[in-house]
Amino acid sequence: MIEVFRTNVRSRSHAKMLVGKIHSEFEGYEANFDLDDTDNILRIDYPAGAIESPRLITFLQSFGFDADVLPDECHILHR
Repeated sequence: MIEVFRTNVRSRSHAKMLVGKIHSEFEGYEANFDLDDTDNILRIDYPAGAIESPRLITFLQSFGFDADVLPDECHILHR
């Protein structure tokens, strides 16, 4: 499953730190940021099942960042 979040993360150093923290806390999640997007997108890919969006949002808030799930119709994936 893939979930896309709008965030207020703006710096590449914060994004890099958060990706490392997400990978440590959420086993199997593959996280990446697209800070060139106006919504400072965080994409989470978890092939093993459903993504724990509320838990992930709370986790990001513990580091002082906000995130909201984008509606499905906004998910544009390029592979």
